[in-house]
Amino acid sequence: MPELTRNGTLDWNRSEVPETENKRQRPAVLPYQVKYIQEERALPVAKGRRPRRRAAAATRREGQGCCRLKMSHFTSEDEALLQSMLRQLLQSVKEKITGAPSVECAEEILLHLEETDENFHNYEFVKYLRQYINNTVGSVIEEETEKCTSAQNQGEVSGYDTLVQRVTKKTRESKEYREMMHALKNVMMVVVESLINKFEEDRMRNKELGSKTKNGRQSGCYTDNCSDSDSSLNQSYTFMSQEQLQLLVERLDPIQPKEVRQEALQTLCFVPPSDILNSEGWPTLRKHLTTSLADPDATLGEKVLRFYAKTFSSSPFNMTRDVYTSLARHLELYFLSGEYSLRVSAGLDVSNTDVNRLLKKVRLLNEYQKEAPSSWIRHPEKYMEEVVESTLSLLSVKHEANPDFLSPVYFLALIDIKAVWFKKWTHAYYSRAVVLRLLEKKYKSLINAAVQQCLDYFEFCKAVVNKKSRVNDFFQQHCSDKQNFSYTGSGLQYIYFVHSLCLLGRLLIYKQGRNLFPVQLKNKKDSVSITNLLVLFTQLIYCSPSYPKALVAAHADNYSPASLVMEILQVFCDQTGCTAECLYTDAVIDALLHPVQSLLSGTEVYINCLDTTLIDVADILTRIAAVDDGLSLLLYGENEKTAKENRPTAVHIIVQFTKKLLHDDISHLSGSELLPVVKGAFIFVCRQMYSTCEGLQMLIPYGLHESITEAWKKASSLSERVPTPVTGMESTSSINLESKNTLLWEETLLDALLNFSATPKGLFLLHSTGALNDCVNFMFSSLSKKLQADEYEEFGNRVIVTQMATTPTGAVALQSSGFIKALVTELWALLECGKDDVRITQPKSTPVDPIDRSCQKSFLSLINLLTYQAVFELLSEQDIPNKQMYSLREVPTDVIDIIDRLIILNSEAKIHSLFNYEQSHIFGLRLLNVLCCDLNTLLLLETQYKVSQVLLTAQEENVTEPSEGPGDFIIDALSVERNHVLVRINLIGGPQERNLPLRVLDKGSDPYIWPMFSSFPLPRCYLAEIPTKAEFRQDKDLDKLLSLLKHPEKQTGWTEICRKLFCKVMKARPEIISGTILAELIEKFVSQLSENQSDCYFSTGNYKATDVDVKNESLSSVQQLGVEMTVRYGKYLNLLEEHAENDLCFLLMNCEKFLKQQQRTVVSSLRCLQECFSGYDWFASSIFLIMSGDREKTLTFLQDFSRLLVSAFLWLPRLHKSVHLPITTVECGIHPVYFCSGHYIEMLLKAELPLVSSAFHMSGFTPSQICLQWITQCFWNYMDWSEICHYIAICIFLGPDYQIYMCISVFKHLHQDILKHTEAQDLQIFLKEEALHGFRVSDYLEYMESLETSYRHVLLKDMKNIRVQNT
Repeated sequence: MPELTRNGTLDWNRSEVPETENKRQRPAVLPYQVKYIQEERALPVAKGRRPRRRAAAATRREGQGCCRLKMSHFTSEDEALLQSMLRQLLQSVKEKITGAPSVECAEEILLHLEETDENFHNYEFVKYLRQYINNTVGSVIEEETEKCTSAQNQGEVSGYDTLVQRVTKKTRESKEYREMMHALKNVMMVVVESLINKFEEDRMRNKELGSKTKNGRQSGCYTDNCSDSDSSLNQSYTFMSQEQLQLLVERLDPIQPKEVRQEALQTLCFVPPSDILNSEGWPTLRKHLTTSLADPDATLGEKVLRFYAKTFSSSPFNMTRDVYTSLARHLELYFLSGEYSLRVSAGLDVSNTDVNRLLKKVRLLNEYQKEAPSSWIRHPEKYMEEVVESTLSLLSVKHEANPDFLSPVYFLALIDIKAVWFKKWTHAYYSRAVVLRLLEKKYKSLINAAVQQCLDYFEFCKAVVNKKSRVNDFFQQHCSDKQNFSYTGSGLQYIYFVHSLCLLGRLLIYKQGRNLFPVQLKNKKDSVSITNLLVLFTQLIYCSPSYPKALVAAHADNYSPASLVMEILQVFCDQTGCTAECLYTDAVIDALLHPVQSLLSGTEVYINCLDTTLIDVADILTRIAAVDDGLSLLLYGENEKTAKENRPTAVHIIVQFTKKLLHDDISHLSGSELLPVVKGAFIFVCRQMYSTCEGLQMLIPYGLHESITEAWKKASSLSERVPTPVTGMESTSSINLESKNTLLWEETLLDALLNFSATPKGLFLLHSTGALNDCVNFMFSSLSKKLQADEYEEFGNRVIVTQMATTPTGAVALQSSGFIKALVTELWALLECGKDDVRITQPKSTPVDPIDRSCQKSFLSLINLLTYQAVFELLSEQDIPNKQMYSLREVPTDVIDIIDRLIILNSEAKIHSLFNYEQSHIFGLRLLNVLCCDLNTLLLLETQYKVSQVLLTAQEENVTEPSEGPGDFIIDALSVERNHVLVRINLIGGPQERNLPLRVLDKGSDPYIWPMFSSFPLPRCYLAEIPTKAEFRQDKDLDKLLSLLKHPEKQTGWTEICRKLFCKVMKARPEIISGTILAELIEKFVSQLSENQSDCYFSTGNYKATDVDVKNESLSSVQQLGVEMTVRYGKYLNLLEEHAENDLCFLLMNCEKFLKQQQRTVVSSLRCLQECFSGYDWFASSIFLIMSGDREKTLTFLQDFSRLLVSAFLWLPRLHKSVHLPITTVECGIHPVYFCSGHYIEMLLKAELPLVSSAFHMSGFTPSQICLQWITQCFWNYMDWSEICHYIAICIFLGPDYQIYMCISVFKHLHQDILKHTEAQDLQIFLKEEALHGFRVSDYLEYMESLETSYRHVLLKDMKNIRVQNT
């Protein structure tokens, strides 16, 4: 009984039309060897044929009696044993043989079995033969070997190969060998004949048994004798001469009697198809076979089809394509003949004999269509073109005068409803090019008909939906009634619609396919474009009629329009090329969002399965938002520049709808079981957007983070109220299900909140919700359970951890969640413990890198984690344990333990506690080296733990012990590492101002040229020579700028004129903007701006500095060490005098007192909010150096500067606990440089340098973290002093947004290096350790100006909003 099956074919009782999928699950026969071949073995035995064969075999056995007397060892038991072993061998290699395309290939496989089968020598048959050969001719081989060996010793035979050849030749010429081969040949003939006879007896018995079973079934069922489990091993062939074949052709002539033709066809089925196709009579035979196919006698047609199927299964493509085109041509002529009169409206009765025969022919065609692509690439293109053209010609058959004509494409759709044949034909370019070329030139009507079918179905759907009715006249009838043998006209139309939909979906994937559009339909005035078609597809998701629930469960998953369209759209989203051309249009997005807009506007909605539809819509939107181009479309529309202001883009509709869902404000969905799933799906769409900087900017005004937080708090309270299940209670299962669903919803919301922290501003918003700790706990729990196995999710989590570690609150949350403890424990296990179970079987290799590859990931994770903000919260005021004894089982659990056990190894107890002392200590020194690149971290570690002194002491102890005089430093891996760290942490300077020693040895007599030391000062060779200042020459533009600053006319645009002149000088002669000229420029410019109320952003009180005010004050140890380093650097640059240290202390204490007047009193557990600014004031120190150590001038400048907006971003202590910031911003301890500048740096980096942005993401590192480090210390140690001065100058003159453009320019300069180090997996190390070699601010000024043109209107607006409460 036929019905539409899940895989798109007709299901027939007794396999009337066998399914390819079923055959592929069994290594039985090739796909074309359908019932036609299999029935040939079920034919009655022709009179005299099999009895004669058996009689001949019996006679042969009698004639072999004499041989048996001579071969007494081959008894009847031996024959039975050989038969059993041979059967076992054939069964073992059955799969290989059945996969052979022809008998000749099968023979080749058997002949070369020893070369291809690794189990060859384990088969019992092979073992038996080896033993028999050894017993029979073993003595001959030994005897000949001895003879040849003695001849070789006498020089008659030379070489091993010659010896083997000679022994082999002599053995084969021996009498024993000839007798053995004769005996084996005879006994194997008997064994093989017995096997064949036994098989035929079994087959006949099975046939009779099957016949009885069939007769016992319900009468009236159409049955078929095909057997899908037969094997091509059992095919029997009759070999004929050319004369016999010619006679066979003559007997198949249509003028011959029917009985003669039937017998000839019967014989034809036993002749190897290759012999027939290569014979001279094939062209004539082909005509006769085509005529027989159309014969009214069904038996003749069946036999021809059987022969065709056998040919398809056992012949190469260059032969079978002739058979295929013949069959296709026959069908084409049949459909065009007056004999064919089926109509769509009349439906189709598949139990009708004629219809059944027609379906068999189409099925055979379709089987070949699906298998031919696997072989046609090995043959000339013209062969493939013949097959393709004959198929397209057949499918294009239609009657213009009769639109109700049941064309061939309907029958093909019945057999292959999802157009698998077309998918296979277009998969490879080789065939796709031919198919699409023919469609374009000759058979475009096929595409037109498919488009028309989709349009017709859509019109029908709209009519049904408008009537608010349920579909009851198609699809349901032929699917729900399993006893039905017929399809209604509507059922046929739907099947053809599915076929058309799948074909068009596949066609649009390829550029050549899209070139076929637009198409012009006869009944439509306007042409149908790709966009029109995609809009139609999208509308089918929610415009299709509803189905009864039972029907939906049984069939709709695969054949409902919504599921079919979803499959197509999902494929489009995976194909980047066609996605941009097809999906990324406003029209398609509008169609996709139509149900959402209807629900938002409150209009009446006629959508079936509304919740399922919304989930599908969200799925496609999520896939679109996951790609940069798709995200841009959702955020800004198809064309950002020409976007209409009155037309909201998709992001606004999506976020509004998501908020309504979270507030349960959609009445149509109230009570839906799938409502939580719908909510989660749309939250995930928003998550794809707000996890990016540009997406978050669009979503911030809607306060989505607050809505999600509110929903999470509600879900959290519900989960707490779920009663505890009690054993034996009937409601236990329902309670368990309810609690699981509540917990799942709570985790979904936490995950959504957690992903806000993927960006700096998103993390700032997350902190304002109060859910930060819960989110971090959830993340750590998920990571511990290894729920996030996806590679993309792993990258995402690493980025989130890095973002959190850049803020004090995030670092504390990571500590309290147990994340840092787990990280440290895992590191210790890799570094010190290793895996014992692995070491037993596979000893760990000795590491050759300073940091072993197994520890690299943990090393990078620590670097990401230990920013200054995290180090200060985790280590401030914490002492090193310095225990008297460390147990070998004592595992570190915190950062302070890592410093104690791996870095500050100042006791024998610590050294002896390490299994791998050198490797572990190098790890610690490398970590220290990276940490100290952040100057604030360096000051903290140096003041608290005296790191320099510990390293100097270790160097002092690492010397030789000569009999006289001081010893020499021992050069080893540890001393080289310590020397590098000591130079780095005690010397300030840019790439051309200090020389850092290498950490590798050179070849030659002096492997390490850098001098080691164990006390200060450092050797002079580490200080680079200061370049002599260029002779000052007058510059007209500079003179004009200085004049304008000294005598401002206060005209309109004065500031802009100054900026233009400054840029002109910077581009032409950047070297002159330094020293006293720079000091005068910034001093005068800031002074003038601070006097203009419109240019002032902050209001400051009056402050007058005196020595008396600060006499009783003292700087912290961190500040004092910072002063020492600054003064040392200033003296090296010849900018400061001897008394500069006191002046700098005076300046810093007055700045602290001045800023304290504008600070809030904050009660917080964060260490950074306890007292004054936690780090050193690098900006004030930089200005002090620019002003050549003039404390009064510097203090006055800073007071004026503090009124300007730019001070908030250049001078970080300016906004510490400031009254100018909202209290929530102050309490989170996150500086605007991070959540504003850092946020836009990441946003611009993705837009301007997408490869660099992707490199950061893949490394699990963030641009905002390294930029915050650069900005905090004013690029000290990263740029030379002249470039630092230019950085400060351009930010003061050109605006605070130039800080962002500056960082983007640095990344542009490092573009290739970043990509290279991402590949090497050490990007973090490179960016933190390496100075910015070759970077000059003036070289990138034009680029920065171009960035200003594009982004200033957005950036400055947000920078000015730092005083506003963010929600």
